[in-house]
Amino acid sequence: MNKEKRIQILTRLRDDNPHPETELNFSSPFELLVAVTLSAQATDVSVNKATDKLFPVANTPQAIYDLGVEGLKTYIKTIGLYNTKAENVIKACKMILDLHGGEVPENREALVALPGVGRKTANVVLNTAFGWPTIAVDTHIFRVSNRTKLAMGKNVDDVEQKLLKVVPAEFKVDVHHWLILHGRYTCVARKPRCGSCLIEDLCEFKEKTEYDA
Repeated sequence: MNKEKRIQILTRLRDDNPHPETELNFSSPFELLVAVTLSAQATDVSVNKATDKLFPVANTPQAIYDLGVEGLKTYIKTIGLYNTKAENVIKACKMILDLHGGEVPENREALVALPGVGRKTANVVLNTAFGWPTIAVDTHIFRVSNRTKLAMGKNVDDVEQKLLKVVPAEFKVDVHHWLILHGRYTCVARKPRCGSCLIEDLCEFKEKTEYDA
């Protein structure tokens, strides 16, 4: 895919959604960190149902740490892998309290050092909470980038590096949200809804469908 076509795709996505936001509910960098940690192999809807009950009770590192692992589990037990996630969140709270004065660090290395936080989670927090031009590549973004030929790669790290290289600076802060929403609702895994896609004529996917319901 050439540069001109990439810019056309990104411009259309921006025109359609000038101020994209995550679908996870949060009101602070710490709430976002917890929500993204819980969202691994889970839907945003299921995470929101849990955090909508958790955050009014405990939404700071100290408050969640005080719940303890078992206490936290009572709020997140509807989410997949909740046992491991509860342990990781409690450990992360302890590290944030001990090493970062109770504040989520605005630093990738410090973030990925927290239990349960990988590069993708760190990128989401840096981008969504702090406005960094990072691109967190999940399954949706990996699929859309490869299928459209916007930025092809064999794994999520390859796609991330390719996107960082080919996406112009003016689009970098929001491209994560545009691509994830496009993959979640239009360029879906089983059968993409090409008939209702605003970039269908620019996409280089060869097996386009007429499905647009």
